[in-house]
Amino acid sequence: MSSAAETLSGRTRHLSHRTAARLRRVSLRGAAIVYLGAFIAIPVAAIIQKGFADGLGALQSAMATPGAWSAIKLTLITAAAATVINAVMGTLLAYILVRYEFWGKGVLAVIVDLPLAIPTLVTGLALRALYQPSSPIGGFLERIGVQVVFAPLGILLALLVVTLPFVIRAVQPVLLELDPAEEEAARTLGADAWTTFRRIVLPTLRTAIVAGALLTFARSIGEIGSVIVLSGNIPNRTLTAPVFIYNLAAQFKPEEAAAVAACLFSLSFVLVLVTARLSRRKEESG
Repeated sequence: MSSAAETLSGRTRHLSHRTAARLRRVSLRGAAIVYLGAFIAIPVAAIIQKGFADGLGALQSAMATPGAWSAIKLTLITAAAATVINAVMGTLLAYILVRYEFWGKGVLAVIVDLPLAIPTLVTGLALRALYQPSSPIGGFLERIGVQVVFAPLGILLALLVVTLPFVIRAVQPVLLELDPAEEEAARTLGADAWTTFRRIVLPTLRTAIVAGALLTFARSIGEIGSVIVLSGNIPNRTLTAPVFIYNLAAQFKPEEAAAVAACLFSLSFVLVLVTARLSRRKEESG
């Protein structure tokens, strides 16, 4: 009788532990869902509802505004250019940081992460001070016919600085896991540096590079802090889509602003989903 009671008591304690563990998991998941819903899902749903409450009328009205299509086009072009450049240079910098030892490597690694820590408005002010015509560098560029401030080139520079860490930090962990012995073996067999990188390293990095590039593009199409300071926001020349949305809101056109913002968000959301899918596929294959 005593043994049966002890067995029943042990089972009861085991069930209570399992119930408590299950409740903890449910509570944590519930807290995460509520947090994400309150700060991301509900605001996004509000923007979509605000912009498309009357169908496509608000979006059509916004795109009929002078300079609207030009702003969208400029944003996509500069974002694509920044993505391609940072995909190449970010991969190169990641390779240097992982494969080589040199004086100042730690400082360079810190500088790479600075754009994530510094407010983008400060980045725009710094670039404007560096490249404005009254500065030595800006004055030199002006004399040879290159305009940075209040020009599309300035927008591109701002995007390059702000999005630099994305490709580097996506590629770096993959490089750290790649055995350098494979590269050394290829060089021993007579392959030059470029052939070794193209045939040995690049196939392994391809998914990480694409993921970092997609995040770069998604971040670029939404950048406003550095761009609004550096571009001058000139319609049909340097006005970008995020600044255009800001102008619509400032002109008391919240429906039009919300409609354009929802379109940009949708594009960014798709790119982030693709990036997450690529990262998951890479983890599964690894």
